[in-house]
Order: sequence, then C-alpha cells, then structure tokens
Amino acid sequence: MSFSQDEIIEPNHIKTIILKPVGVNAFAPIIRLDEKIKLSFDDLNADEHDYSYKIEHCNEFWESSNLTAFEFINGYAEYRIRDYENSFNTLQPYTNYSVIFPNEHTSFKISGNYIISILDEDNKVVFNRKFVVYEPKVTVAVAVYRSRDISTIQSKQSVEFIINNPNFRINNPSAEVVPVIIQNNNWQTAIAGLKPQFYRGTQLLYKYNKETSFFGGNEFLYFDSKAIRSTTLNISNVEQGEELYHTYLYTNDERIDLPYTLFPDINGNFIIRTLNGENPQTDADYSWVHFSLKSLENLEGKEIYIQGNYNNWKLLEENKLQYNMNSGLYEATLLLKQGFYNYQYVTKSNDGSIRNHDIDGSFYQTENDYTVLVYYKKFGSRYTRVIGVGFGNSEKINN
Repeated sequence: MSFSQDEIIEPNHIKTIILKPVGVNAFAPIIRLDEKIKLSFDDLNADEHDYSYKIEHCNEFWESSNLTAFEFINGYAEYRIRDYENSFNTLQPYTNYSVIFPNEHTSFKISGNYIISILDEDNKVVFNRKFVVYEPKVTVAVAVYRSRDISTIQSKQSVEFIINNPNFRINNPSAEVVPVIIQNNNWQTAIAGLKPQFYRGTQLLYKYNKETSFFGGNEFLYFDSKAIRSTTLNISNVEQGEELYHTYLYTNDERIDLPYTLFPDINGNFIIRTLNGENPQTDADYSWVHFSLKSLENLEGKEIYIQGNYNNWKLLEENKLQYNMNSGLYEATLLLKQGFYNYQYVTKSNDGSIRNHDIDGSFYQTENDYTVLVYYKKFGSRYTRVIGVGFGNSEKINN
C-alpha cells in the first residue's frame, strides 16, 4: 500500500513548522477527538502577512474523502489565523504564527486523516501538513521483537500487535480494518496492508515478523544551539557573520562499521529553546548551521541527505550534502532556529529508495518509537475512521 505524497513544500521564507498535541509530552501529530493540536510557523519576511488555514478530511491513503465541510467540521473549515507576533531582539526578523484546534471557529466532528493547508492572501496554498484524529473505540497492544530472519537478526526490529474490540462490532475485519505501522513518526517507511492472522474472541492478532520489520537504524545525532554564541558538546565553533551567526558542528564520522552505542535521543524530533529570552517562539534567533560528514562508503548512484522531523522528513535540495573536494567531506548548510535538534544521514538511490543505514548502520538494539493506527471503513460508509492507536518502543525489545 502506498500513501499519497501530496504535501506541498514550504517556500524558503517559511521556517520552523511545528504541528503537535497541546499539553502532551508527544511529538506525533495524533490526537483524540477531545484533545487539542497546535500549528505554528515563522515567516522570515516579517511583514505580518495575512494567512488563513483550510482543513480537509482524507481517507487512509491521504486522498480527499470528498465530504462537505459541515460533515467533518463544526464551524468553519477555512478561517484566518489571528494569532501572530513579531520576533523580539533577534538578528533574523520574523513573524511567528500559531493556531490551536479545536477553537471557537473550528472543531472536529469525526475521526480520520486530516490535512491542514496554509493559504496566503491570494488563496494559494503556501504549505500543508498531515495529522490524525482518532476515537478510542478499540485498544491496541504493541510489542517490538528482534527479527527472526537470521540474515537481519542484528539489524531489524519487528512489530507485533493485538487489536482489542470488546465493545465495538467489526463484521469483516479483513476488509474493514486497515492498520498502519509508523516508525518515529516518519510516513516514508510506514507499513500497511496487513490482514489479521488470528482471531481470539474479540481480539485481532497480527503476529507477523518479516512483513512488519523495520531497519532499526542507529541512535540519532544531535546538537543544541540554545546558547547561540557558545560552543557545546557537538558544536565546534560559532562565528558571527555579516547578518547572522554561523554554527559549525563537529564533523560526523560514519558509524556503519562501529559497534552499537546507546545514548538518549528524541527519535528525530526537535525542540525550540533559547537562553536569550523567555518565549522561544519569538525570542529564539536563527543561525546558519554547518554540517559535515566523513564517509568512505561506496555511495555511487546515491545522494546523501540530512533528515529529521525539523523538515518533516523530506529530502530536498537544501538538505542534500555536497562533496567538497578540498576538505574531502560531504557538507551542507541549513538555516535553523535555536533549539535542540535530532538528525540522521540517509541515502536516496536512483530508483528512489531511501535507506537510513548506509552511513550509520542498523542495529536491533536501537531505541525507536512505533505507532499503530487502526483505520476502519464499515461496508457502505462514505469515509474512513481512525478507531484506535497504540504505541510501542524498542527500548524493551523481545527476543
């Protein structure tokens, strides 16, 4: 099963797009029907532009459900963003915009996949993001196992799960239930199309191994630029340029031939923070962050990218590394807001396949987050619901 990749990439003046639950220690844009989710972003033009949002309901493939707005929204599916504030005492001026859902103008009637689009004054889409609203009709128990395939036993993790539906009737689980497994909130590697293998009372059992296996990858690399003028554990040098600071990270070595080493990460996510003010949304500054990678691997026919939730896991020209003949390193420079960032190096082959283990290797011990979403479309229904969600982590991996 493939997912429609219909997300519109933001222009260069739009930065630091964050879409996550409010008041929950979570990064994945997944909320229960009665919970809140917040979208925020910066406009480097800093001209207090008029932006509005538009919300659309989708099926499990992220294609439009073709429902009318009043069928999935209470209030307005399209409305102006009124909460914005200019940056304070920063070298890079910007306007920070934010909106929380549900609000007095917009709330969700039904569960499902949603896409929020940000529109400019000409009603053109500037960028969009995906999020999921679920209703807790079923519970999902998730467990992570070491791969049973001897060829990948050292490098892969498999996800097994059980859907419990004691109070929710499902007539034809094989046709009506579509579970989707996501690793670290990255839809590029999501697995779907699974049918229940066993039935036990009101339980649907998915005890796959090979079909639900992911490369464990390695722990994410990180840096912290909350003190924009200072070097830290992973920042070797900071220089003040003509306009903005330049943050130079220590060169990363490939880890594919090194043994696994445990160190805590936040699984590709990022947190905006600064020591220069009280409100990171408007007081944090931007700097040019310089990445460099030393790799001796044969990467012919492949491109290397820096990837993380900071850019919605996208592989774009701006986060592609270029080989520098003089230094012998792969290099890239990104404009990023102050904060704590996780990132990884991935390769993209000529055939479009993306691998997170060509540079840093893959280990079954790696700590990863796994999410199982349960989509449900009753026979004859006009839209797909999300009736449950389960979370697992490979920190407690089973053999």
